[in-house]
Amino acid sequence: MQAGRRIESAANSSTVSRRSVLKATAGASAFAMAGALTTNFAHAQGSTKLRIGLVGCGGRGSGAAKDCASSNDNVQIVAMGDVFQERIDGAKKALAELGDKFSVKDDHCFVGFDAYQKVIASDVDLVILATPPGFRPMHIAAAVDAGKHIFAEKPVAVDPAGVRSVLESAKKIKEKKLGFVCGTQRRHHKGYIETIKRIHDGAIGDVVGGQCYWNQAGLWMHPRQQSWSDMEWQLRNWLYFTWLSGDHIVEQHVHNIDVMNWVMNATPVSAYGMGGRQARTDPAYGHIFDHFAIEYVYPNGTRIQSMCRQQDGTEVRVGENVVGTKGTSNPSAGQITGSNAFRLRAPEGGYGEYQQEHVDLINSIRAGTPLNEAKQIAETTLTAIMGRMSAYTGKLVTWEQAMNSKLDIVPAKFAMGPMPVPAVAIPGKEQLV
Repeated sequence: MQAGRRIESAANSSTVSRRSVLKATAGASAFAMAGALTTNFAHAQGSTKLRIGLVGCGGRGSGAAKDCASSNDNVQIVAMGDVFQERIDGAKKALAELGDKFSVKDDHCFVGFDAYQKVIASDVDLVILATPPGFRPMHIAAAVDAGKHIFAEKPVAVDPAGVRSVLESAKKIKEKKLGFVCGTQRRHHKGYIETIKRIHDGAIGDVVGGQCYWNQAGLWMHPRQQSWSDMEWQLRNWLYFTWLSGDHIVEQHVHNIDVMNWVMNATPVSAYGMGGRQARTDPAYGHIFDHFAIEYVYPNGTRIQSMCRQQDGTEVRVGENVVGTKGTSNPSAGQITGSNAFRLRAPEGGYGEYQQEHVDLINSIRAGTPLNEAKQIAETTLTAIMGRMSAYTGKLVTWEQAMNSKLDIVPAKFAMGPMPVPAVAIPGKEQLV
């Protein structure tokens, strides 16, 4: 092992407590805050490189890092962390094409459940958080306490306890004048921005209804290997365990639900839904559902129908439809029908939304006016969670019930070893907590 090298095997990494780490990071806040203010000033002048740390080196993490670096000048990826060594190795190969913008030395590659702490403790200014969502609240809290800017993949939690943690972090982000952008890239898509602005300006009159969809075929699954512990198997198949993904209504359909909250300029007062597990019944697919249908009611009485499905051989539909008193809108197509008809022409040149979200974040940091999307994505995440809670239990769930719920499904400690799989939820038997 090289001198100063900080790589541990995943199997031997130290156990990490989800809750104790939130306390442990708080002690460094004052020192980190001073550093963050100095860093923000320097980058506002554009005189120094913005140093990027990547936490979670799978496909989405590598993609986010590439989008960040390739769409911004004067940035450099300098640290990486993941639970698995091969994820680090794969990300290195994927990011090598960035040239000088990728400069991660061996002693800045960290493996284990505590890798995120080591990335954050490195000399980085901004962290990209792209691990499975169950870890997100803890990682966000640690990064905020250390005074780091954040790009976090969606969603930002898998249970109400995690949402409340992120809402607390959102307040600190504002107080410390840090930047926070989430991977709800539609918020940075020109077509969505222009269309929803027109909806807010009254182009379709009063919104009286709408639908949102993410219906598609099934996704990948990695068959369990004999050498894998329960924890390793679940981590490598994180989509299929609610404590890691939130179920696909939270992990994936959150994009469309976020659009409807954006359109409504509000969060729902209630969710009433159903769902189940028809196609993916093999235990290899964990315990999540493969379809949901939720009715969300907003404060003005408007009902939005939400539908998501992951079943092979079914028709694909991903997008949103908004119905108003004077017309309708398809935001994904940049389209409005009715007396104020509008169709956005495809923009020429520029960055796509996956790059634009990083451009917007870093430009805001350099300008000294950092974006802070933490509260809005926390609220959208809870919107998706309350839909899942309703489908799992068969009960109507109000916003207050979801926000104040004691549901906390993420383990208190993380270590390779046994990890029981909960039973598949049965509506009418699953309890509303």
